[in-house]
Amino acid sequence: MRAYPEADTTLWTEALFGAEVLLLHAAPVYYGFGVPRGDGSGVVIIPGFLGTDLYLMELHAWLRRIGYQPYFSGIGVNAECPNLLIQRRLNQTIEKALAETGRKVHLIGHSLGGVIARAVAGQRPKDVASVITLAAPIRGTVANRAVLRVADAVRLRILEEHGRKVLPDCYTGHCTCNFLDSLRRDVPDCMVETAIYTRHDGVVDWRYCRTMKPDVDVEVPGTHIGMAFNPAAYAVVAERLALAQLPSKEQSTKKQ
Repeated sequence: MRAYPEADTTLWTEALFGAEVLLLHAAPVYYGFGVPRGDGSGVVIIPGFLGTDLYLMELHAWLRRIGYQPYFSGIGVNAECPNLLIQRRLNQTIEKALAETGRKVHLIGHSLGGVIARAVAGQRPKDVASVITLAAPIRGTVANRAVLRVADAVRLRILEEHGRKVLPDCYTGHCTCNFLDSLRRDVPDCMVETAIYTRHDGVVDWRYCRTMKPDVDVEVPGTHIGMAFNPAAYAVVAERLALAQLPSKEQSTKKQ
């Protein structure tokens, strides 16, 4: 039995993500032009499925350039029980960011990293100022067939490696651990939530990357992989991070 349902997506279109990297370097937003400046608060960035912090170096450098204190997740390869990744590694990074900046942190996650970010936001509402998901299937993983095969292999490895330390349904939507429970919690009004998605997603079904809230969901052109290098997404990230700096009453006015 497969862990997740299959999505009718065209995986080969993801090869176009290289064009997004080139467009990013040619875009004014990449150099900090025309975007609001940061306030020095910490931003923790979380990689997607099978990814590491290394491919988020462009995002990390850009966040620093516009005035934030970026932090790599420190989780290693994102091919592990999400609950264990949060407990053993990601929470340590968040604690470091809180201590060094003295203020709430922002979370940005790409793909599965966005799902993890959204779960952490549910677990630590007092520590998180905003959560931004990039092409993240936060309402259920419906993915391309090739991706599902790899996910099944990862799930078997997790069960073999950790045994009783994880639940039998680990790495599926049927798991009952704290990770999925946190994902289902509502984001508090004091936290700015943003779900950036693309209808041209070749990896997951884009409809599951939305919250169905008009003031939260933002569509941009591009690919799933390229979302980490997408200039349109970067512009949205800058605006939403700036929104989170405002008092709650001003946030409500801006969202309307």
